[in-house]
Amino acid sequence: MSTNQPITLNRDTDVIEIPSGIPGRLQAGTSVRIMQNLGNTYTVFSDYGLMYRIDGKDLDAMGLAPVAEAPAAPAGEAPAFSEEMVWDKLKTVFDPEIPVNIADLGLIYSCETTPLGEDGRRIDVKMSLTAPGCGMGNVLKADVEKKLASLPTVREVNVEVVLDPPWSPARMSEAARLQLGLDI
Repeated sequence: MSTNQPITLNRDTDVIEIPSGIPGRLQAGTSVRIMQNLGNTYTVFSDYGLMYRIDGKDLDAMGLAPVAEAPAAPAGEAPAFSEEMVWDKLKTVFDPEIPVNIADLGLIYSCETTPLGEDGRRIDVKMSLTAPGCGMGNVLKADVEKKLASLPTVREVNVEVVLDPPWSPARMSEAARLQLGLDI
């Protein structure tokens, strides 16, 4: 489906207003246009000029088929935990206004894993925001917590949003700068 085509919501839909981060609800019959769909979330804008984030679980409200998540590995067959898995998960979290994941944007300042007993671990993340007043901070933080908690043997996830040092585009990966057409 083209992102330029209006889509009429066929049912009331929970949304998060961008950039305020305020949860809300769009009524059935509201017309939206998809701006981006990354990380199982959709950024849409309404005919009133407001942007919203719609979770992948609500794709049916836009007349789209939900994206099937990868099936969990059978008990006893889960892949062994690795640092690479953590970074791969972080790369599935996207700023709703920028089509680049938070790892490549340079929003992850630190990520440490600590063993908890014989079969568990804790992940501690310090992350920043592209702007100190970003209302989506708690939404991105919750996305990170949820996705990292889904990794095998992870028992605790602590995410702290830090604003010092301030984020700048210089923290972005080369791939992100190229994707956004920035020459830093």
